[in-house]
Amino acid sequence: MTNSVSANSSSNCISIIPGWVAFDLEGTVLLWTAKRRLVGCDGYVTMSCKSTKVAPSVDFDHSCSDSVEYLTLNFGPFETVHRWRRLPPCDEFVGARRSKHTVVAYRDAIYVFGGDNGKNMLNDLLRFDVKDCSWCRAFTTGTPPAPRYHHSAVVYGSSMFVFGGYTGDIYSNSNLKNKNDLFEYKFATGQWTEWKVEGSLPVARSAHGATVYSDKLWIFAGYDGNARLNDMWTISLQDREHACWEEIEQSGEIPPSCCNFPVAVCRDKMFVFSGQSGAKITNNLFQFEFKGHMWTRIPTEHLLRGSPPPPQRRYGHTMVAFDRHLYVFGGAADNTLPNELHSYDVDSQTWEVIQPSLDSEDPLGNEMTSSQGSILMPSGRLFHAAAVIQDAMYIFGGTVDNNVRSGEMYRFQFSCYPKCTLHEDYGKLFENRQFCDVEFILGEREERVLGHIAIVTARCQWLRKKILQARDRQRQRIKQQENSEEGGEEGAGAGGARDIPGGTRTSGNQPMLEVHIREAEAQPFEVLMQFLYTDKIQYPRRGHVQDVLLIMDVYKLALSFKLSRLEQLCVQYIEASVDLQNVLSVCEQANKLQLDQLKEHCLNFVVKETHFNQVIMTKEFEHLSTPLIVEIVRRKQQPPPRVYSDQPVDIGTSLVQDMKAYLEGGGLDFCDIVLLLDGHPRPAHKAILAARSSYFEAMFRSFMPEDGQVNISIGEMVPSKQAFESMLRYIYYGDVNMPPEDSLYLFAAPYYYGFSNNRLQAYCKQNLEMNVTVENVLQILEAADKTQAWDMKKHCLHIIVHQFIKVSKLPNLRSLSQLLLLDIIESLASHISDKQCAEMGSDI
Repeated sequence: MTNSVSANSSSNCISIIPGWVAFDLEGTVLLWTAKRRLVGCDGYVTMSCKSTKVAPSVDFDHSCSDSVEYLTLNFGPFETVHRWRRLPPCDEFVGARRSKHTVVAYRDAIYVFGGDNGKNMLNDLLRFDVKDCSWCRAFTTGTPPAPRYHHSAVVYGSSMFVFGGYTGDIYSNSNLKNKNDLFEYKFATGQWTEWKVEGSLPVARSAHGATVYSDKLWIFAGYDGNARLNDMWTISLQDREHACWEEIEQSGEIPPSCCNFPVAVCRDKMFVFSGQSGAKITNNLFQFEFKGHMWTRIPTEHLLRGSPPPPQRRYGHTMVAFDRHLYVFGGAADNTLPNELHSYDVDSQTWEVIQPSLDSEDPLGNEMTSSQGSILMPSGRLFHAAAVIQDAMYIFGGTVDNNVRSGEMYRFQFSCYPKCTLHEDYGKLFENRQFCDVEFILGEREERVLGHIAIVTARCQWLRKKILQARDRQRQRIKQQENSEEGGEEGAGAGGARDIPGGTRTSGNQPMLEVHIREAEAQPFEVLMQFLYTDKIQYPRRGHVQDVLLIMDVYKLALSFKLSRLEQLCVQYIEASVDLQNVLSVCEQANKLQLDQLKEHCLNFVVKETHFNQVIMTKEFEHLSTPLIVEIVRRKQQPPPRVYSDQPVDIGTSLVQDMKAYLEGGGLDFCDIVLLLDGHPRPAHKAILAARSSYFEAMFRSFMPEDGQVNISIGEMVPSKQAFESMLRYIYYGDVNMPPEDSLYLFAAPYYYGFSNNRLQAYCKQNLEMNVTVENVLQILEAADKTQAWDMKKHCLHIIVHQFIKVSKLPNLRSLSQLLLLDIIESLASHISDKQCAEMGSDI
């Protein structure tokens, strides 16, 4: 075994603080360390140690007294920010500006094939070296594909495969036709070869989607010259001699026939976003499971999760996959050419607009910001192409304003932050039923569901009121019991936990609080509780009557408890699940529960021209209540006028918003633990701390302090009050915004407190990289000295020396310790030359 443990970009893991554990980017425990010295390497934190062994579990000992000798961040090539960089454009003597082309990535090069330059179709092959940032024509032999555009190109092994596209002479408008031929280009030899495939062939097409998965080329949809398609074909690329095309039988929510859309593979699924479907352009996102050949349309829950909506409908855009994200850029959107970069998180199913770093660069390394301070991103464009090499996306060409073809190349640096686990952490707390301190007794059958007062009171005001009432009653009963015990033998005989209603006790040796809710049954209430903890509900099988009726019961509870966000989720699911088989059952139940909005949706569904005859011929219609039959017939004969409302829909508050308000004072009445920072108390909530930190989980489960107070430190270092508050914001609602000096204190916190992953550490590193200024350099110097981050301290001293005239005027300079002032004087002395000393001496 070696004496050092390190992490690098290929392994996606980072190392650790002494006596703690290391997590990879997904939160997996990797190793246990015995000892100690942190050293920097390639922008990651690494550590020398005497011995390592595999961690037995997540429950580790935090009491190790070893101190960090020094911490070095060593800011290297590892990027923690999104950054655009303009690269050298393609010179006209190498290749024409173009659009409707393809690009693929192979090793350290981008290959551009085909397209059109506005006058002619092209079939040249260009090569861009990403290391040298240089263009050239790729070496080719054999017969290349005929000039074409709107074809597809993919990489498999050491070859590029080009399929289909539109060929002919666009200048003279002759011989124009779609193709279904397949060509291979071998990167090693430059040889072009056409695959002659026997048997059935896909319809000739252009503007289709193509990808490689499981050694096969997959072709989807496109345009055949007369109509748009949505068929799928595949061919094995392993054996050219025996290769044959096979049409795939698709199932599920198959995307409509479409063209001019991108596809990308992520998490073993293929994704299709937007595109042209006849005269209609949508912004739907579909996923295709290769194993079951099943399509699913991704539900648009974005608005209910507090995240931005998906990109507006468009075509001619690009989409690439990196890590767990899909990145969408450009395209034509409602007669505009937007240039925002949108990101879709496959795990959380949420969209966001990427905000790139302000220090994006041009080819000479100069800043790409305009005089107004806005970032100079690639201009909007369509029919461009994109590919990924390592941790960056490369975008080339396209059609820009005034139908001009582009020869520009841009590089976008991805930022690989670990995902936020806030919702998952609270969800596990509910599933595991640990540290529960409230028991809801539901309905006539008095079924019981456990929960946590802190989460429930933060999310639902209706339940908060119920809990406060139940808590007051419990305190009165306990007080009466204590008074009766003081009354003598008779009172003593009546005492004991068995005589207290809800004699079950919590880990804090307090009786479990019981809350009676007659309005709710256990199953829908469980779904509601799942929402309170995670901000979402696990949708049951779509379309099944019993499952739809369950969500209707949840919807009824959401209305009673005034949970607007949950209301919208339920409505969205029910409306999407209504079909010809269940519409009458859903309508009858909505009528019974007085859910007018859902009843209205069902009635409108029934009376649609394509639905009405099928619905009224069913047996369910015969058994429908007479008033509903009358209402359906009248609705068919005389539809009510549509009523449009300008009032915005109340989507309620999100988990993040509620937990933020709870930390800022809304949860003060429900605190059950005191955190001591340098002797100063800070009330908090056990369940929340345990959900987000394995350190607190182990403490509260095994050795909860009797006085309910916990001293706060990060190893042997006590953070500043400001940094501690930043850490609480991260724990309660996942906030990562903080002053740069806080980042030094909290850099080690993910390891010491056992957060689910190193997301906080990644943001701390970015914060330190990007935000050390003359104005805050003294605060960061103090934090670096206290945390023994020597390279950061050295960096701060460097700034102070070179900007000393400005720094000397800062009021904080006079409050520095004597030792730090001596460090500044020493740094100044070491940077002053003999000539400067002589000049100063002559002045004196």
